[in-house]
Amino acid sequence: MGKNGSLRDDKILEISALCKSFPGVQALDSVDFDLHAGEIHGLVGENGAGKSTLVEILAGNYRPDSGDIVVGGETFSSLSPARSLSLGIETVHQEDQLAVSITAAENIYMGHLQKNRVGLFNLKKCFEESRRLVDSFGLRLDVSRTVAKLSPVEKKTVCIAKALSRKARVLILDEPTATLGLDETRILLDVVRKIKDQGLGIIYISHFINKVFEIADRITVFKDGKRVSTRSVSDTDRNQVISEMVGRKAGHIFVRPAHKTGGVIFEVKNLGRKGAVKDVSFKVREGQIFGLGGLIGSGRTELARLMFGLDRRNSGKIIYKGKDVTPDSPMQAIKNGFGYLTEDRKETGLVMRRPVKENITIAEMTMKKPVFLNLPKERRAASKMVSVLKIVTPSLEQVVMNLSGGNQQKVVLAKWMLSNVDIIIFDEPTIGIDVGSKKEIYELMNEMSENGKVVIMISSDLPELIALSDRIGIMRKGKLVKIVDKEEATQEFILKQATGV
Repeated sequence: MGKNGSLRDDKILEISALCKSFPGVQALDSVDFDLHAGEIHGLVGENGAGKSTLVEILAGNYRPDSGDIVVGGETFSSLSPARSLSLGIETVHQEDQLAVSITAAENIYMGHLQKNRVGLFNLKKCFEESRRLVDSFGLRLDVSRTVAKLSPVEKKTVCIAKALSRKARVLILDEPTATLGLDETRILLDVVRKIKDQGLGIIYISHFINKVFEIADRITVFKDGKRVSTRSVSDTDRNQVISEMVGRKAGHIFVRPAHKTGGVIFEVKNLGRKGAVKDVSFKVREGQIFGLGGLIGSGRTELARLMFGLDRRNSGKIIYKGKDVTPDSPMQAIKNGFGYLTEDRKETGLVMRRPVKENITIAEMTMKKPVFLNLPKERRAASKMVSVLKIVTPSLEQVVMNLSGGNQQKVVLAKWMLSNVDIIIFDEPTIGIDVGSKKEIYELMNEMSENGKVVIMISSDLPELIALSDRIGIMRKGKLVKIVDKEEATQEFILKQATGV
């Protein structure tokens, strides 16, 4: 039963025993899922639970390893993007994918623009069809305005209308309210309800548990690539859903040895950037690892980028051992003793088509800017790092893209260790890494902290975050909403603070 009556009998989507793996990660493990016409089916789970992988498979961007997808009574082992669209599966992503310099109407019919009898683009017909479409679904939108002049909720409505213009039967909404305020969220949820009333099946993905309970008929929980449960909203509650999302015990991941802590050696004071990070302050004592938790889009990575000088701040400063080390650029950050292991090592942490040796020495070479390269010295330094970090590579000349994920991450860490940084920021340090390599990364982080380095770790893996951190700051919508000591931290507490439950 839904909140507004019984669900329609017609099942428009059914997934059975779906599996998908990537190197070192079982993204989906024999997952079942279904969707009825006229239903809003909420899909929730921690970062990395498998929600995005399921969406990419339904959109035809990933090919599953096994399992069946049944759409409208027809069974498929996989979908292509074209087949997915032809079946009426449409996805509205968190980030609006719009051309801001043209009108809403033109965006709605982008890719299948209205034409006149001689095959030329018919702007008048485009406007007429767009108005007819938004009126039929009860959407409030002036389709003649350019997208650049629309409010965030109007832009999201354009994205939804664009999907509806292609005769969607299954509409996937991925974090649709992530960038919206309270009033805009209420407006968008009203739009979603109107679309449901037209008989579409809607998969609603969100980290905002309260909103899922407000809008959904059923809720499915994913955890570590598996479906944990599917229940009617009336048969569950927020605490049960959060408990199922969390699942694992922190102690099963890594037990950090007993260690001493000293005085405060690092402090962030009122650091901010308009629209991204709001007046963040925290302190780190010698020997501590400071963790940062929160949902995707909560401002954790944006805070890390500010600390490393990648983005320009509007306020605040950073103090290390009594000295102002606030950087205005990455180069200055490196000179001030900062290192940063970015979230996407392949895109921003490594030069993938260059050898191990060059990737390890690049930061030090950039900082020192020698007139002449000392290749034997560079080779000895890189060789030492490979030995210390136990990087598995056939040679220093091996291209980094050919290494495993764990060894690639070690190369990034080697780069900063060779530069002898004092403050190192880890952003999702073990994402896409096998269990054995994870343990080695944990041990290296612990060793750096014990040696007096300031270690700041961002992680979406709550057991990992709790196991390694001495104190944990929890971010939500750009704010550091809570700092909790390790002894008081539980996965349920962190997730509640992160979601605002």
